[in-house]
Amino acid sequence: MSSDRMVTRRSMLVGGGLAAAGALSGVLATPAHGGAGRAGAASATAQVPLWQQAMSRGLVYGSSTTTWQIEPDPDYSQLFANEAGILFAEDDLLWWRLKPTPDSPLDFSHADRIIAYAENNNQHVCAAHLVWDEGFGEGWTDDDLWGMTEQQARDTLFPTIQAEVSRYAGRIKSWVVGNEVTDPYDSDANMLRTNVPWYATIGPSYVAEAFHLAQAQDPNALLLINEFGFETGAQSFLPIDRRAAYLQAIDYLLAQGVPVQGVGIQAHLEANRFASRFDPTAYRAFLADVAARGLPIFITEMDVLDDGLRGSGIDPGVADVYARYLDVALDEPAVKVVMNFGLSDRYTWLQEDRPRQDGTPRRPLPYDANLQPKLAYNAVSNALLNAPVRTPIW
Repeated sequence: MSSDRMVTRRSMLVGGGLAAAGALSGVLATPAHGGAGRAGAASATAQVPLWQQAMSRGLVYGSSTTTWQIEPDPDYSQLFANEAGILFAEDDLLWWRLKPTPDSPLDFSHADRIIAYAENNNQHVCAAHLVWDEGFGEGWTDDDLWGMTEQQARDTLFPTIQAEVSRYAGRIKSWVVGNEVTDPYDSDANMLRTNVPWYATIGPSYVAEAFHLAQAQDPNALLLINEFGFETGAQSFLPIDRRAAYLQAIDYLLAQGVPVQGVGIQAHLEANRFASRFDPTAYRAFLADVAARGLPIFITEMDVLDDGLRGSGIDPGVADVYARYLDVALDEPAVKVVMNFGLSDRYTWLQEDRPRQDGTPRRPLPYDANLQPKLAYNAVSNALLNAPVRTPIW
């Protein structure tokens, strides 16, 4: 870690950082605030870490990573340590790591290491996910997940949550408690998803119980609900329906006294016709509706699926999506945290899970596979630098 930063990470992230950042904004290039044109060169700011650029506006910027990325790759580890002010735990707290089979004892070795890595870099941690219907790995079958009795499910889910949260209590800034637990279509009257194992075995109370348990074990951490699909939609759903269902589920949980303390918006963006499909007015209204409930907003898993772009148009097209999206999202003062889902194209779930049909490597992130900043970096940097100043969340 460099020792000659203009402002140290600790001074920025541990109280009083915004005042210290005031001088920083004066030495950073600040392109004009506006739409897609903000994806221009950012060479003047390339040496200033993204987390520091963000904190000059009262934002926290970071990314996801995992031990299998940073441990064997010191170059990427150094890039991540330099650029991210918060670490989103991508894999190491999922069940395929913690409990790879139904009979496995809990294994916290990977989680211990990723959290220690963040602490060594003075980074916050957003830990994910306590409740999700995925992330189990090949050691769990459908029969394992769906075939449990209610008591077996309770004895599986809740002791795992309790052990996990209590182990890291006081070291985690935010927990994603409920991930992808809402839906406008496959849902109950309160918009909680019914097509997940925990709902089928325990019932709808599993979400509320997970939040209460997390709060009891780590009362100072911020507890998040997290969801996708609010930007441009797909053939299977409409963004307007996803937004309405999310708000209805949040209102239901809050009315029941469930400690939902922050709202995660994944922001897996799709480049295909983004400019024509993304409705800035409707999205601003959605963010304002969340803010009206008194809840901070975390952009948790931001990247760009580059379908619809070809050849030399891929990088400018991805940058344009970032610029258009962040121009809207960062205008909402309740947006406090922005996290990419990965910093470099070297490590992106889109390449593994959704490879391009033409064989071209995916390019969804700020840095390319050689760890060099590209137009997407410029767009993110410019958006952070031009965001309205807000009160930091931490």
